[in-house]
Amino acid sequence: MGQWTSAMGATQLARLLNSQQDRPAGPGARRPPAYRALADGIRLLVLEGRVPVAARLPAERELAVALSVSRTTVAAAYEALRTEGFLESRRGAGSWTAVPAGNPLPARGLEPLPPEALGSVIDLGCAALPAPEPWLTRAVQGALEELPPYAHTHGDYPAGLPALRAMIAERYTARGIPTMPEQIMVTTGAMGAIDAICHLFGGRGERIAVESPSYANILQLMREAGARLVPVAMAEGLGGWDLDRWRQVLREAAPRLAYVVADFHNPTGALADEDQRRRLVEAARSAGTVLVVDETMSELHLDPELRMPGPVCGFDPAGSTVITVGSASKAFWAGMRIGWVRAAPDVIRSLVAARAYADLGTPVLEQLAVNWLFSTGGWEEAVRIRREQARENRDALVAAVRRELPDWQFEVPAGGLTLWVRTGGLSGSRLAEAGERVGVRVPSGPRFGVDGAFEGYVRLPFTVGGAVADEAAVRLAAASRLVESGLSGGGETPRTFVA
Repeated sequence: MGQWTSAMGATQLARLLNSQQDRPAGPGARRPPAYRALADGIRLLVLEGRVPVAARLPAERELAVALSVSRTTVAAAYEALRTEGFLESRRGAGSWTAVPAGNPLPARGLEPLPPEALGSVIDLGCAALPAPEPWLTRAVQGALEELPPYAHTHGDYPAGLPALRAMIAERYTARGIPTMPEQIMVTTGAMGAIDAICHLFGGRGERIAVESPSYANILQLMREAGARLVPVAMAEGLGGWDLDRWRQVLREAAPRLAYVVADFHNPTGALADEDQRRRLVEAARSAGTVLVVDETMSELHLDPELRMPGPVCGFDPAGSTVITVGSASKAFWAGMRIGWVRAAPDVIRSLVAARAYADLGTPVLEQLAVNWLFSTGGWEEAVRIRREQARENRDALVAAVRRELPDWQFEVPAGGLTLWVRTGGLSGSRLAEAGERVGVRVPSGPRFGVDGAFEGYVRLPFTVGGAVADEAAVRLAAASRLVESGLSGGGETPRTFVA
């Protein structure tokens, strides 16, 4: 890698190391030397994403003081990490975290399996549900009735259909965020929106701060755009954002963009509270960073008693710091490729102008279908169906995994479509390989990290329920046994990722 993108202070690293729970040793196991225990602790923090890859570590003397150990102990631990490929150093530049060359990013994407393959394989790779009928059919029928006047035009609307832009603006206004149609651009899904934003603000070589973990497909989109990703570790469990860490990264790395999912974060399911939202907007404004907020999961709150916090853009109503991205794909249906951007009018004009060199516009018929849903109340009914389905699937999957894999750890999110699961020390990449053999497809944790973190995790979406959820857990348990026995394939990679 050759260069660090963020810094880890001695006190901060000491706090993370001290928070690690001691792993039980087997009968007769001896306590490792102090340097070995320190090296293992740092390595585990990197693999779990709590210390980002390419983070500069404190000097040996500083960390020794913070941990109350000798400098020799820290020096030996750093040398062990360098030997194992988890640390790189250069005279005058310090030392920064890395992952070994033998831990490549998974090559296969998260594309869904073709329908004909689903008879024998349970696909947990894609966090998407079937359409909430009859509302898809009704929306398309309504769109066809509205289509004739548009059929007499050229059909290119780079900013989106005026009626849909106005409707989306009205929906933000109803949420307490006054919005004009001039602040809205309709896009081809949320991916199209973020791709346009990255090309406008984040040219090749620009730094983009991202949550760690984050949505795999967005990370790959940014990599292919030539961005330098700066990971910011999420708080433990469903705690959301570590605001001290965010402020530090925004101040020191000065990224042009930051990408966050505040509402039922993908993959962890965390929900940022209002204070976290306000403080992050303030930090981004202070650093001159454009904050891209992905709201695609915001309507998928599954617990009826949950009180949703206000939108992040409520702390920046003019859109000078916050650019909001929304979509119909998660809350309604992945096949409805309609997304949108809410930003300042001058940003929208720039995005629209750049679109002449991209996709020119979004399909008119699909825009009319979403507008029909918004204007008739069909959207609310369809999303209600979606929430009920996702809630039932979540509860069934949680019960099945707890029964079949009691060593796996996770917290149950109050919304969204995904469960972020710690696999009891097993390699998530090995589990994904073994899952293919036993008929269950599951994405490994490293897909959701930057440069190979989160090897000890998998993501499980709420896409199956009932007997299928039970069978999925049974197959995951079978995959787990294959990994534990060392029969999952893949050469010499160890069956577990921790010492």
